[in-house]
Amino acid sequence: MATNITWHAGLTRTERSELRKQRGCTVWFTGLSASGKSTIATALEQHLLHLGLQTYRLDGDNVRFGLNKDLGFSPQDRVENIRRIAEVAKLFADSTTIALTSFISPYKADRQVARELHADTKNTDSPLPFIEVYVDVSIEEAERRDPKGLYKKAKAGEIKEFTGISAPYEAPENPEIHIHSKDTPVEEAVLIITKYLEEHGLLKLA
Repeated sequence: MATNITWHAGLTRTERSELRKQRGCTVWFTGLSASGKSTIATALEQHLLHLGLQTYRLDGDNVRFGLNKDLGFSPQDRVENIRRIAEVAKLFADSTTIALTSFISPYKADRQVARELHADTKNTDSPLPFIEVYVDVSIEEAERRDPKGLYKKAKAGEIKEFTGISAPYEAPENPEIHIHSKDTPVEEAVLIITKYLEEHGLLKLA
């Protein structure tokens, strides 16, 4: 852990929000591979941008091409993967951007760490809203979709530590939003999330 460092304060979150006319938050999508997380997050990003809001999507595969390219899929690496993403999402949200994260994030403890990180006010004037969206799909439906052929490879032993097959997925117990993707079209899921954000004052200008 780094020592001999000092936090340098700048604009408060309230000041930044007033200047940018927007509040920041993190919308954290979690669910099995092939649940539809990235599809819904991408559609939501487009929808929010068309509303004139600043938003940015962090995708599970995309960050492994850069920020997390040194991590594998062991339990330890999964923990670090989520820790880094939570920190980056918080930075985006602190800048008053709506951060969208699309990660399997299979462990409850790691998602709780991400939530608590956003609630930490040690160096800020207020907590950041953290909205967990559970994109729920049965393992059978996920295997049926299998757009990347990952479940087939995992069952053949070609992929180790694959969530839902050889590694666990711990479903959220009390997510802010619960979407059953088999029965919910993408457009409807986007409207459900948008309505939640609106009802909680996250789409209103500051």
